Amino acid sequence: QVQLLESGGGLVQAGGSLRLSCDVSGSIVGINVVGWYRQAPGRQRELVAQVSTGGRTTYADFVKGRFTISRDNAKNTVYLGMNSLSPEDTGVYYCNAVLIPVGGVPRIYWGQGTQVTVSS
Repeated sequence: QVQLLESGGGLVQAGGSLRLSCDVSGSIVGINVVGWYRQAPGRQRELVAQVSTGGRTTYADFVKGRFTISRDNAKNTVYLGMNSLSPEDTGVYYCNAVLIPVGGVPRIYWGQGTQVTVSS
């Protein structure tokens, strides 16, 4: 069974840092674009950052210069390094990936999310 598992969330003070991990498990042939999304209470889910198969990255304006997305293809893991956190960064962070399962076709998978809470 192919799945994404996020970890690394928690409670941090404003100005602090966290690093989220997204581990891909299961029988897959490949991992295409991977992204991190977040959803704050009462708000829609929004894209935070994406990284392509070749390592090209894109960021939402509100995290540029503070967050870094990276991937370790050997480990099937994608990271989101978050610095200079503010209370506005509070929310559930979700990993999203286009995966190619063995014997299947590419499709989008979501993780269950990890809570990030930034206190002022």
